[in-house]
Amino acid sequence: MTMQEHGAQARRTADAVARRSYGKLVAYLAAATRDVAAAEDALSEAFAAALAEWPSKGCPANPEAWLLTVARRRLIDGARHRRVADAAEDDVRRFVESLDETADDAAIPDQRLALLFACAHPAIDETIRAPLMLQTVLGLDADAIASAFLTSPAAMAKRLVRAKQKIREAGIPFRVPERSEMPARRDAVLGAIYAAFAEGWTDPEGADAARRDLAEEATFLARLAAELMPNEAEALGLFALVLYAESRRAARRDSRGEFVPLAEQNPAAWDAAMIAEAETVLRQASALGAIGRYQLEAAVQSAHAEGKRSGSTNAEAIVALYDALHALTESPVVALNRALALAELHGADAALAAMPDAARDARLGRYQPYWAARAELLSRAGRSTEAHQAYEIAIGLERDEAVRRFLQKRQAALDAR
Repeated sequence: MTMQEHGAQARRTADAVARRSYGKLVAYLAAATRDVAAAEDALSEAFAAALAEWPSKGCPANPEAWLLTVARRRLIDGARHRRVADAAEDDVRRFVESLDETADDAAIPDQRLALLFACAHPAIDETIRAPLMLQTVLGLDADAIASAFLTSPAAMAKRLVRAKQKIREAGIPFRVPERSEMPARRDAVLGAIYAAFAEGWTDPEGADAARRDLAEEATFLARLAAELMPNEAEALGLFALVLYAESRRAARRDSRGEFVPLAEQNPAAWDAAMIAEAETVLRQASALGAIGRYQLEAAVQSAHAEGKRSGSTNAEAIVALYDALHALTESPVVALNRALALAELHGADAALAAMPDAARDARLGRYQPYWAARAELLSRAGRSTEAHQAYEIAIGLERDEAVRRFLQKRQAALDAR
């Protein structure tokens, strides 16, 4: 094998380890020190050392243990060179010096769930929790995260640094919460993962690689949360929900890049294996007997998937699911989706009567799907002038060119009639 081939193999091995074990190694190194930034820096230096040494010396039999050993030494060196000799620094030194250099990957305790809960601690600003998880657990850099969340790399980097400082300075513990604390903290973890997925799902212009990658990374986080919390029904429900959504990604655009709404998608273009996995996970969640928001939303997606496959959607079941979901969340978006489902049962007029009032909720006034849905229902009800105006608002609010063209075509067809 040539040096170039050795180098390529080293990079492939490092990439695979980063994907599989980055968060596990960071969480383990940071768990006792509570210094996420120092753990990340030490592990980054370990990866750099690997890329320098592995091409010439060969990849180790246990790359994770090799990286942990190098990162451990970097942490020890950092602790020894610091001039602050307080109790916290002594704790750091005792911890890193106690790490077993011969430990293999199977012997490394998995602290990723504790790291997720630390990132979702109430002391951490809610808006930075998802980016913090993406960086600490998956190793995404600030530039990639900033691009996906539509902010500048410098601003995102500063916010991430402040969040990690908060973890260190506030002494936020790396631990799974007690049973009494679990619901609120669990919901914060799952909410952050869902926010990351929703951001990636937006996919402006249908060609934003950063957003597509973000949805994939958030799906990985959802899978990780489900694996680490197998007895938490909502963790399973969230994972099922994102699997249903991701299964339809390829069907959202046609061969020309034009937007295709769910009702017009070809189910043959959906990822059948992903849907099958979602169904299995949702059944596992249901068996736990603790119904929640994500399970109900996943159940709606399951009903839509079955309806498209069979050619007969159970509108009554979907409305009942939305009734339960609205009782749980009181969300105007849920009320909107319930109205659309109601249209399939009782017609456009009944659906319009059931729609939430944008005049009473400013959020709906800026929510494009509200106006697009209202335009569609008004059109079905024969109220063309009002429908034209609703389409105009929806088009003005939409930033995805493909969706905008779709709405413009609907508006033109309405005007032609």
